[in-house]
Amino acid sequence: MARSTTLPAHAVRVPTYAELQRYVHAFAQGHLNLLMILGNPGVGKSRSVHQALTEPVCWIGGQATAFGIFLEAYHHRHQPIVLDDVDGLDTNRDGIRLLKALAQTEPTKTLSWLSKTSLLDKAGVPCRFTTTSRLVMIGNSWKTLNADVAALEDRGHLLLFTPTALEVHRHAALWFWDQEIFDFVGQRLNLMVQHSLRTYLHAWELKQAGLNWRQGVLSRIVTGVALEVAQLKANPHFTSEAQRVQAFVQSGAGCRATYFHHAKKIQPVKAPPKITLSHTGPPGAAVPGKDYLDQLRRRFGRLGNG
Repeated sequence: MARSTTLPAHAVRVPTYAELQRYVHAFAQGHLNLLMILGNPGVGKSRSVHQALTEPVCWIGGQATAFGIFLEAYHHRHQPIVLDDVDGLDTNRDGIRLLKALAQTEPTKTLSWLSKTSLLDKAGVPCRFTTTSRLVMIGNSWKTLNADVAALEDRGHLLLFTPTALEVHRHAALWFWDQEIFDFVGQRLNLMVQHSLRTYLHAWELKQAGLNWRQGVLSRIVTGVALEVAQLKANPHFTSEAQRVQAFVQSGAGCRATYFHHAKKIQPVKAPPKITLSHTGPPGAAVPGKDYLDQLRRRFGRLGNG
């Protein structure tokens, strides 16, 4: 769940990608003026928006000040504006003032920077201009701190994206390509408090490097002694519980009873979802290599941002 306990009552919980995409496409088609999407990291919020917006768009991600957003809004007048993981704007008075102006329900909005600054002259930006830009805000958390923030929320549609681990897994099947990794993750969906699409790509990177990708997946799910047990159970070199228990005790992680205590808690799903991937390899490359991994990170980078 998004890390916030102060969301307004009118926030809409969206549990599926299909429903999220309906909202995003409604924005892309010009029906929505302000769309705020909150949810856990790595579930593809940003990617859903990026795929829907096919026209020129002003995409602002990461660290951005209110003044910086003002400049970008001028240079990209009349284009949709996406603020992706721009932290701290809900606590910044200038930021909230600017967002309220951008989120006005009138088709044409007037944006002003009230204090005169030489930086505006250097950038060739007036202190006041009009635009028809609409706004999408994507983040992991949000707080209704005061009446100004509440006024911004009231101008738009606030979604709390809450897909289950199984929903995330099914969505990964639309683009992922390694059946072995995919099935391994699917058998452990019951252990995931929150699931991330990054898990699949990170495991594939480790696999291509000849590293222990199963350990990489498990370390994102469980910790401590439970991780030790999970790694032993996933190790194909052990063919019996007796061998695994012996290795566990010899490692100093605990006794036989401790092993079985955690083994019971982390038992994989007996009947995981049977999904056959339609892709048999990563997109657009015959021989993966370091440069290609960089290419994939760029291509799927917005999986991680949102």
